[in-house]
Amino acid sequence: MNSREKFLLTFVEREPGVTLKWEFGYWGGAINNWYKQGLPKKNPAQIPKRMYPVSSLYLPAWTCENKYIAPGEYPEGYVLTAGGIAWPLNGHTMDNDVRDYFGLDYSQIMLDTNLLFNPLFDIEVYQDDDEVFKYKDIDGVTRIYLKKQGVVPCAVDYTIKDMKTWLEVKEERMSMDSASIVRRMPLDFFEKLPEYKNRDYALGFGGSPFGFFGLPASLLGYENLFISYYEQPEMIHDMADTFTDIAIAVLAEILKYIEVDYIQLWEDISFGKGSMVSEDCIREFILPYYKKLTSFCRENNINMVCVDTDGDCNKIIPLFIEGGATSMFPFEVNSGMDVTKVREAFPDFVICGGIDKELIGKGKDTIDEILKPMDAMIKKGGYIPFGDHFILPDCPFEDFSYYRNRLNDIIDANYNY
Repeated sequence: MNSREKFLLTFVEREPGVTLKWEFGYWGGAINNWYKQGLPKKNPAQIPKRMYPVSSLYLPAWTCENKYIAPGEYPEGYVLTAGGIAWPLNGHTMDNDVRDYFGLDYSQIMLDTNLLFNPLFDIEVYQDDDEVFKYKDIDGVTRIYLKKQGVVPCAVDYTIKDMKTWLEVKEERMSMDSASIVRRMPLDFFEKLPEYKNRDYALGFGGSPFGFFGLPASLLGYENLFISYYEQPEMIHDMADTFTDIAIAVLAEILKYIEVDYIQLWEDISFGKGSMVSEDCIREFILPYYKKLTSFCRENNINMVCVDTDGDCNKIIPLFIEGGATSMFPFEVNSGMDVTKVREAFPDFVICGGIDKELIGKGKDTIDEILKPMDAMIKKGGYIPFGDHFILPDCPFEDFSYYRNRLNDIIDANYNY
């Protein structure tokens, strides 16, 4: 079976014994080390010079001149996607060499639709020296990238500050007329249409930065968002309603030409001790828009709704299910997530991830221990096993190889086709 066939059997049919050989992704520092430790460097993924439209978010930082990055290496905090998280997004690239070496399945692909602003903001560079790259990104957020650390740029000024700035952006960049909606489709959509119609990979819609917590948090900043829930609720509702209507309009346009396998929402609403907002807050500001979007999806035969959120999400899984979500990832173990318990509590929910990334690099005995639940989880169906976030730079290639080969063996032993 190809990657799409396995994806559909896992997410729709929840076929016992069927899953995919994916990882969530790898930090650039891990790949740099692995090439030195034995990973054959046959087809190294290139940092893109130009991606469009929204997948170029953060790309100015990744491609700026940086004396701390050796030729042929990646910034420490750069990401190579590996199936569990879709490509393209955030200026990242898709891994080739790890996938080919371990015989992993081809990635899911996200349609690069513009669900943000139209037009996007122009890139403006405010500082670019040996240490700091400060710039305005395509979402209007000003970010600082510390070149030596090479990690994700930090926001220092936000696009939306209050109702006044929101209404200005809405007027200038959120038109719902048909021409504007068409301009939000992937720029190479019609060129790739024959490929999409005959694809052997899962094709999704949405993804980072689209979500009903994640997106407003990235545009307002967390503190301003939390305050706005109480002081400017009408602004938060109007933002969510506007982004929902645009997403539905763009999706409707795409569905005129092709089928879409799933939608994905990026939230990162939780941290190590639970949700960052209350259940009441989720019910008021998030669930109505989930229901509106997922109802449209079901009416158009899109029955897979995946939610990307880190941290401890145990208590809020029922809320997202109520909103129409059918799957969630990556289930971070150190934040209290246990995929065996989630499966017991929610037998029809598709689970992805849940293998402690911090223990993958701790030797064979530890790896054998963390892989013990995988056989039973795969047998139950509706589960894709992989590290519970990006594989860490300090994970030795020898340990990763043992882990990945053992997991592949478990998957192969369970396939019933």
